[in-house]
Amino acid sequence: MHLKIISLSATIFSGEVEVISLPGESGSFQVLKNHMPLVSTLVKGQLTCKSKGKTRSWDVLSGIVSVDNNQVTVLATTS
Repeated sequence: MHLKIISLSATIFSGEVEVISLPGESGSFQVLKNHMPLVSTLVKGQLTCKSKGKTRSWDVLSGIVSVDNNQVTVLATTS
């Protein structure tokens, strides 16, 4: 699935990933390939993604995530 992370000033990441962990308002959750469509707010926490055995992470202060047809877009305020 394709993940795109956008902050106020730039695109932070854009690429193919296998799993994404996000800090949702009701608790952390994961997105995997073929996840059902959703829109959720994000709270302060850590966004992580895994691709080809490597894990990357970013600190998120707040934001929103949209998931649709294996396209995941995160609009976030990062630290």
